[in-house]
Amino acid sequence: MIELHYWPTPNGHKITIFLEETQLPYRIVPVNIGTGAQFTPQFLAIAPNNRIPAIRDLDPPGGGEPLSLFESGAILEYLADKSGRLLPRDVRGRFTVLQWLYWQVAGLGPMAGQNHHFARYANEKIPYAITRYVNETNRLYGVLNRRLGEAEFLGGAEYSIADIACYPWIVPHESQGQRLEDFPALRRWFEAIRARPATVRAYEKGAAVSTQSVMTEEAKKILFGQTAR
Repeated sequence: MIELHYWPTPNGHKITIFLEETQLPYRIVPVNIGTGAQFTPQFLAIAPNNRIPAIRDLDPPGGGEPLSLFESGAILEYLADKSGRLLPRDVRGRFTVLQWLYWQVAGLGPMAGQNHHFARYANEKIPYAITRYVNETNRLYGVLNRRLGEAEFLGGAEYSIADIACYPWIVPHESQGQRLEDFPALRRWFEAIRARPATVRAYEKGAAVSTQSVMTEEAKKILFGQTAR
């Protein structure tokens, strides 16, 4: 059983998509990041960076005490190894997938996240910052589009954790100032993943946890006002 500490954000959706795709048993423990639930001692014990998602595997390989993990990329890699699914075993295939997974966690996620922040959430609209991150998001969409013009999925012929990692960050493309019509290979890939039954179920699970779409001023203070203290 996987205990998933979760809120329906792009990074949270990655894990529910994987779990629905593989049908590994899991249960969701909601962590309402808009109210500061990510700062409780119980959550920090498994996720010291106070970010979702995090997991506790109550039946880890080899037995023993439950295994806790934070960081969505590490969680996807761990669950792929545990299940033997969505990550090739051969060296070339494995590292083709892993390079795109790491590309997402180091590039697409952070850049699109800054795009969301300055364009949607910042109280002060700073034109330079908005343009900077909208343009960088556009560049990254172009990288995806070129890759997906060469292969059906990011790892090649087979769907993998790299696709699962990237997809939720493309879902809000309109609010990121992007048009999928400008990226035909990316659009083909996006529509194929959106139609997968596991993806549909994962987003339904997210909607059942929270349907809140408006960022309150109090939530902004909690999410964007953090310091080391």
